[in-house]
Amino acid sequence: MQDQPSALLGLIGAGIQGSLTPAMHEREGAAQGLKLIYKLIDLQKLGLDVKALSELLLAAERMGFAGLNITFPCKQEVIPHLTDLSDNARALHAVNTVVLRDGRRFGHNTDLYGYAENLRRGLPDAKRERVVQVGAGGAGSAVAEALMQLGVGQLTLFDTDTARARQVAADLCTRHGAGRAAAGKDLRAAIAEADGLVNTTPVGMAKLPGTPVPPEFLRPALWVSEIIYFPLETELLRAARAIGCRTLDGGGMAVFQAVRAFELFTGIKPDAERMRRHFDELRTKTTSR
Repeated sequence: MQDQPSALLGLIGAGIQGSLTPAMHEREGAAQGLKLIYKLIDLQKLGLDVKALSELLLAAERMGFAGLNITFPCKQEVIPHLTDLSDNARALHAVNTVVLRDGRRFGHNTDLYGYAENLRRGLPDAKRERVVQVGAGGAGSAVAEALMQLGVGQLTLFDTDTARARQVAADLCTRHGAGRAAAGKDLRAAIAEADGLVNTTPVGMAKLPGTPVPPEFLRPALWVSEIIYFPLETELLRAARAIGCRTLDGGGMAVFQAVRAFELFTGIKPDAERMRRHFDELRTKTTSR
């Protein structure tokens, strides 16, 4: 009897016990005839911080991991520990997927594809002339690039680290044309003129409740998008829906970034619709507990 092909994967991040990524990958692996084991490497639970990345990557290699997903707060900090970067990861200065193969560490960014696909499907006809994005970190840089590629005319970025927002805006202008992106100064005024609002900060997650934008800044004509999926309905989305905004939760991004990562890890093209169904089933079970 031939042994079933197998793969060992993991997720490095802080406060990730609620992640549905392991179950999504393991279920798709089983459907593909692959014995896939996916482990959580939670910095918070282990009492570690980003300084432990070098040791964790080395340990993963020694234990035979095929790859790792990388999430907050490690998407930028992991880069110095990698040997190769995809074009997207290099341009965005952010990595969420690391393939470990032949003694090398290949960094990729599948967040860009994940967000773009979610917006394409979830709000296909949304006006995108002016968009405000809150957050310019690892996930934020990928979302900003996706927005540019989807035809946003003017993207205004806000971040608690103003220099970081300026840098992401400058990089976007280099790639897409002068004046297409800028760091904002007045959040309320920018939102008042915007077609859409995107939150890429962790504010709104179960572990960090709240909203990055005061609800009174919202108005019904605005569409509002999140990348958070735990919970699926954040305080921001709840406030937006209450006044009639069109909204898009982060579930689709979670699925589609995982679709691309699965293929990078295994070399097998996954069934995206099946992974979406698995995600919806898992989310329903989680929220019904």
